[in-house]
Amino acid sequence: MVFKRRDRRPYWKIIADFFWPKGGWARAFHYTKHRLRRLPDTPEKIARGIFAGVFTVFTPFFGMHFVVSALIALLVRGNIIAALLGTFLGNPLTYVPIGAISIQTGYWILGMHMRGGGEEHRSFGGKFVDAADDLKNNLLALFTDTDANWHGLSVFYHEIFFPYMIGCIIPGIVAGLVSYYISVPLIRAYQARRRGVLKAKLAAIRSKSAAAKATVGKGKSKSSGEKGKGL
Repeated sequence: MVFKRRDRRPYWKIIADFFWPKGGWARAFHYTKHRLRRLPDTPEKIARGIFAGVFTVFTPFFGMHFVVSALIALLVRGNIIAALLGTFLGNPLTYVPIGAISIQTGYWILGMHMRGGGEEHRSFGGKFVDAADDLKNNLLALFTDTDANWHGLSVFYHEIFFPYMIGCIIPGIVAGLVSYYISVPLIRAYQARRRGVLKAKLAAIRSKSAAAKATVGKGKSKSSGEKGKGL
């Protein structure tokens, strides 16, 4: 395979890089910021894309954040590339507090109470485990005589996923708007400075070109004068 890695990483390295990428999260953040600033679009459109990406991070649609952010960017007429880059706010270091905020807000909006412990009401971690077990067992039930059981998934949907989906709206919009209003002046200033740098470079190139032409012209006139004297 042409695009296959030559140095196959062990599984522990893949997992470690997921939680802490090579160069650290600070380097990844600066890279993302650099790419956002260099996008060829208006500051407002880029910032709307960032809004879409940041809002998407607060949603529970894990594994589909790129798709969701792109759709929201189209809806708000934002830059799609900026939306995809904006989703990098979500990483293993931020998903836990973001998820906790979204779920807590969802419980507050829906007037629900946190339930955990005991045999009837499992903890949050237990509900994730029960949902995963249901998925596994129900998949196996397709090939065996075992009856499918959706109780764990039902509890997970009503007590985790649905509150998460409702609760993500307010903190997602707040974080997205903050990102928007911070991004617009920064991107505008960066683009203005970049245009100034490009104009200065273009002026310097033109100045050098004019100086070179003048030097060539002087050389030609001097040689013509010498020829005239010889005659």
